[in-house]
Amino acid sequence: MRRVVTFIMAGGKGERLLPLTKDRAKPAVPFGGTYRIIDFTLSNCINSGIRTIHVLTQYKSISLQRHLQMGWNVFNSELGEYIDVMPAQQRTGEHWYLGTADAVYQNLHVLAHERPDQVLILAGDHVYKMNYADMVAFHQAQRAAVTVGVIEMEQERARGFGIVEVDAQERISGFEEKPARPKTIPGRAGRCYVSMGIYLFNRPLLDEVLDEDARRADSTHDFGRDVIPRIARSVRVMAYTFRDEASQEPRYWRDIGTLDAYYEANMDLVQVTPQFNLYDRDWPIRTYHEQWPPAKTVFADEATGRVGKVLDSLVSNGCIISGGRVERSVLSPDVRVNSFAQVEDAILMEHVEVGRYAKIRRAIVDKDVVIPRYAEIGYNLEEDRRRFTVTESGIVVVGKGTVIDEPRPAVSLAGT
Repeated sequence: MRRVVTFIMAGGKGERLLPLTKDRAKPAVPFGGTYRIIDFTLSNCINSGIRTIHVLTQYKSISLQRHLQMGWNVFNSELGEYIDVMPAQQRTGEHWYLGTADAVYQNLHVLAHERPDQVLILAGDHVYKMNYADMVAFHQAQRAAVTVGVIEMEQERARGFGIVEVDAQERISGFEEKPARPKTIPGRAGRCYVSMGIYLFNRPLLDEVLDEDARRADSTHDFGRDVIPRIARSVRVMAYTFRDEASQEPRYWRDIGTLDAYYEANMDLVQVTPQFNLYDRDWPIRTYHEQWPPAKTVFADEATGRVGKVLDSLVSNGCIISGGRVERSVLSPDVRVNSFAQVEDAILMEHVEVGRYAKIRRAIVDKDVVIPRYAEIGYNLEEDRRRFTVTESGIVVVGKGTVIDEPRPAVSLAGT
């Protein structure tokens, strides 16, 4: 893997994740309590033996850059290892990054010094565990010019993704972006190959196709929409299927591009036996851990109901469950749940405080939010829509730093 250089696409706005992406790029959005989304792609690189990584940033990148600086400064430059953060610099004209292909094109100059055999291009906003060395070995064995990572998916679900069309030998013959009627896999009725946003190019070809794409006025300068469909019929482009070798079933991969998908992927983690295992010592997920004390629960007065209790949840360091109840939820560091409060099926990010008697369910609460006492979120969606974002499936999303007024207590007329 020493002859492989990696570009990670980390500049996307993630507009469908608003308000979570109001102040940060999509790859920097917190996930699973202590992680950022980009940590999964970066951990895959480290675990696969890749040590030369360029992270291409653009949209609201300060949070992402700070995270990479504090949490991923683990490379030894004396051994030729590094992770570079490369913002858009208008190196090839007056425009910023126009698309994934243009982002790499504007940084091709770094390859002249590194001289890799292959260039691996990754998305920085997916959750999965993949050994890229296996894909490189497949690419070389197939004598491919380009290899695209794909995952099998039901035709109904696949409509929202880039669809890869293959022949009987798994050679790619076509590529469509979010078609109404996705083309199925030969011999697999109702099943499609979805692009994972992973592309492995032989170095000389990458230079050639990106130079040609940059000259085209009709291109959106995207690998999936433009580059791969254009070259699929002229060079050997193969599909590398991301599946479990024993069961031949698709492995865990989530594109968390919408609020509902983001919520569901987090909730996957609190299952008794989650599909995605954060506790796999053979494939550790790295991140930056701020120095917080251990999580704790306090109070256990069953008579009054003032009990600090956590069930089926991920609770990060620094959290205090002070006489409240947390169930099927994901809590980031430094969350406090006060007495008699209830948190169910929720995601609470750093520095959230839940006041006494407050109730939260089926919600995502971003950083630095104080939920006042007696407040209710997720119980009256019509009321919630006036104050917050509510998804199609009814998930309430409270933006970072939102100020929530304390509910007015009911006025008693007794004695008047």
